[in-house]
Amino acid sequence: MKDSARGLLLVTSGIALLSFDGLLVRLAQADGWSIAFWRGLLMCLALGVFSLSARKRSSVLAQPLASAGSALLLALTSIFFVLAIVHTQVANVVVILCTAPLFAALLSRCFLGERVALRTWLAIGVAALGIVLVFAGAFSTSDLAGNGYALLSSAAVGANLTLLRRYPALERMPLIALGGLLAALIAWPNARPFELETQSYWALALMGLLQMPLATLLINNATRYLPSAEVALFYLLESVLGTLWVWYFLQETPASATLYGGALVLVTLLLHAGLSLRTRPPLPA
Repeated sequence: MKDSARGLLLVTSGIALLSFDGLLVRLAQADGWSIAFWRGLLMCLALGVFSLSARKRSSVLAQPLASAGSALLLALTSIFFVLAIVHTQVANVVVILCTAPLFAALLSRCFLGERVALRTWLAIGVAALGIVLVFAGAFSTSDLAGNGYALLSSAAVGANLTLLRRYPALERMPLIALGGLLAALIAWPNARPFELETQSYWALALMGLLQMPLATLLINNATRYLPSAEVALFYLLESVLGTLWVWYFLQETPASATLYGGALVLVTLLLHAGLSLRTRPPLPA
């Protein structure tokens, strides 16, 4: 009970913060590669100083392949997400990110041998109906590139959560700092980082120094207490909140189908979280 509650608190808080990501990318008003560069670099700077302790360094060095894999997946998640937001509507992107639980569940089953609870499969299935409703009001063929980037970002999210579940002792903070550095290096050749408007740098600073580092830390630490498929399930909540923020602040009005589908997703998450708290025994110390 205690472990479940802690994991739910971490992932819910992290997703709530992460849901502002699409709004901040829109406010940055820059090309995707420049946003990805600054976002990654600032995340690295924000967390790098706190990642230099002997304990954190030893955690990364003890599992070099797993650490490198997680950092790369974090970098790809960030880059693909930004490119998706630039190429299509925010509602499309956050909805497609809801496929992360499917990737996490399948990868956990294949590579970790971790049994996925029936309630989780049912929750994914019911929430998928909500996603279909959202697609009915938000999808168009012109969004193909953005939707493709969003799907790649979702796959990277599921893979990284599964990897972190496999190696719970890995310190998350240095991995996020490394992931940010890798994202900046990958984006650099295509970026124009010093040609942006002044207002762009304010949005990028808020995103890279505070919102993204804190959100990613909370979500990645939740895998210590919850199966990766259940952590990924909460990305469904981002699809609702992320759409609402852009709707409220930028008047990017979602279709009625998005609202109905979002309501179904929220109810499903609440029921699933309640069942998880009641039925899961504490993880061994």
